[in-house]
Amino acid sequence: MAAELHVALVAADREVWSGQATLVIARTTSGDIGVMPGHQPLLGVLESGPVTIRTSDGGTVVAAVHGGFISFADDKLSLLAEIAELSDEIDVQHAERELERAKAEGDTVAERLADVRLRAAAAR
Repeated sequence: MAAELHVALVAADREVWSGQATLVIARTTSGDIGVMPGHQPLLGVLESGPVTIRTSDGGTVVAAVHGGFISFADDKLSLLAEIAELSDEIDVQHAERELERAKAEGDTVAERLADVRLRAAAAR
């Protein structure tokens, strides 16, 4: 059996995804990080960006994550996000409209949120 880690992706309002994985890639304030089973313990601050989870069954889960924390110890990875949504939950047309609105209004925060959502949806 291949080495696995247990992953819990949790947003402020719900558990977004939980399961076994072989690799998780996330963006932190220190840069992108890949976490595999046996990784050294870590605690970091998440930046807005897509999170990619390679599941133990060979699948891929992608989520748009906006802020929060990442914690890893004893092959348990917790991603505690302010906002998180799975790529298949993202309405691409709505996100495109939000991006255009944010650009027109000069709202850099909303622009970043919409951009991350679109990048996560594109990775489905």
